[in-house]
This record gives sequence, C-alpha cells and structure tokens, in this order.
Amino acid sequence: MNLTTEYLGMPLANPIVVGAGPLSDDLDTVRRLEDAGAAAIVLRSLFEEQIVREEMSEFVHLDGHGDSFGEAASFFPSPRSFALGPHQYLEHLRKVKHAVGIPVIGSLNGSRPEGWLEYARLIAEAGANALELNLYRLSADPNLDAAAIERRSLETVMAVRESITIPVAVKLSPFYTAFAHMAREFDRAYVDALVLFNRFYQPDIDVEALTATRSLHLSDASELRLRLHWIAILSGRVRASLAVTGGVHEAVDVIKATMAGAHVTQMVSALLQRGPNHIRVVLEDLARWLTEHEWESLSALRGNMSFEKVPDPDAYERANYMLMLQSWKDVSWR
Repeated sequence: MNLTTEYLGMPLANPIVVGAGPLSDDLDTVRRLEDAGAAAIVLRSLFEEQIVREEMSEFVHLDGHGDSFGEAASFFPSPRSFALGPHQYLEHLRKVKHAVGIPVIGSLNGSRPEGWLEYARLIAEAGANALELNLYRLSADPNLDAAAIERRSLETVMAVRESITIPVAVKLSPFYTAFAHMAREFDRAYVDALVLFNRFYQPDIDVEALTATRSLHLSDASELRLRLHWIAILSGRVRASLAVTGGVHEAVDVIKATMAGAHVTQMVSALLQRGPNHIRVVLEDLARWLTEHEWESLSALRGNMSFEKVPDPDAYERANYMLMLQSWKDVSWR
C-alpha cells in the first residue's frame, strides 16, 4: 500500500510525524521512533524566554547578581525548567541529525519579532531540514486588540522567513478572531506548512493553598474534532501543507485527518503512553484499512471530506449547527 505523502516540500514515506516533545530528547528513543516507521521528527521547542534569559545573563550578569536586577529574575522561568539551553539545543540537533536518516525539524516557540529569531538561522545551520515556528500567545491585555496581535504574529513569521532558506511551518492556536483569514495571511507570507493546533495548557486553582497549579494532561481523540474542522476548511484553499497535531492516537484518526485534507499527522501523547512501536501498529492498521476499502493510496483519500467539496461551507456549518440543536428535543429524562 502506498502511504507516501509530501510535507514542507519533502517526500515522506508515510504521514506519521513525531511532534515536538520529550520523545526527541534521547538519541536511543529517536532511533527507535525511526525504526518503528516515523517519517520525520520535530524536536522539542526552544523557547524565546530561554534565549532572552541567556542573553541577559551574558550582558547584565543576571545569574551573578541574583535578585539585584529587579523584576528580571522573577520574570523568566528558572533555567532548571528547561530541558536544554540554547547552545545545548543546537548541539543536540546535530546529534539527532547524525543518529537518524529521516528529516529532523527544529522548533522555536515565541511571539515577538525580535533578536531571538537569530536562532532560526542557527537551527538551520545546525542541519535542521525544516523549522516549526510555534506561535503561542494569549493576550490578557485589554488594551491590545486583535489586529495588533495578528500583525505581530505575521511580522514574526516574515522575519523568520527572510532569515533562512529551509522550509518553515507555523504552529498555530485556534484563538484568532477570523482564523481562516489569518491562515491565508500566513500562507501569503510564504510559510510552507500550517500546523493545527497548539494545545492550550490551562492552569487550575488550589482553593486551599490559594495558588494556581500546573498540570500536564495528555491528549485524547476528542481533541481531534476541532483540528478536523479547520483542516477541512483550509484544504484546497491555501498553498501550504497542512498538519494535524493533537488527538491523533489510532489509524482511524490518521484516516479522518487525511480525509479532511491533512498531509501529515503529528503524534506525541499516544507515543508517550504506548511507546515508539505504536507507530508500527498505526501504519499496519492504516494500510489494512485502505486495502479493505479499496483505496489505492493515501493521497487518493486526501481531502475527500474537505469543505472545498461543499459549494457553501458557511451554509453547511449553520445547517449542521441547527440540526444538532434541534436534536435536543428528542432527549428526555427517564
């Protein structure tokens, strides 16, 4: 069965890409992921805050003066919060590239078009086949309007695009006011792929200790629906490749994402739960399903459930909305 696809201008053996996360931290695990059939791997993100902190440490001796530098010491996360510092990140990227033959994609996480983006060039020079730019920003400032946030995001992407020649993917959150329009703007900025969506890690409140608490919850298949919705809307309407991340656990999830129009599906949580060999299981199940349903290739399936196949997607969406609400009349307590 032909499972090949193309992503970021690169031919891939199949649509399973290991998403950004801790799986790429260990070289033995990276090799096991490749052996299990991973078509590409995205390294854990290097954060804007890590780079800025290191620059401040060098130029204003933040670490040496402790709390003497006012708010700076409390603003940035502790270095111990990060798996790898900026220089260690570049060295680890070189080691991963040497360890495997599949494409290795670097990852930068930030929100502002400033000097830290120099690391896009350094990641490219370290051998990354592509760069995933993770734009994670939720504005709590009521004085900052949507247009300003969108403009800053586009400026960041354009700064990266101008500084490197390797392909660039943009990993987005779904919280833009008019997401379809914003996706088209990124596409016009010549990004090579759109990755949907960044997961929003929400804090909880400890009512006894009166503190905000942090916890990491792995994804489940229910998170896939939002991704399918927007991939289906964008499929055929943007030049960039489309990737789904979040909620991909089984072969059926890969099938749904491909039907919506995705070129690849990123997996993290399922692999953390079941180990690298789960990729092999998913690929075997995917090939079996395609054979049983008489599809000659994965690409033949792509986009057959996208909104491009519907004359008026807005009307389709509203009709579905009304039908779902009307169905509530059939529900009664027993």
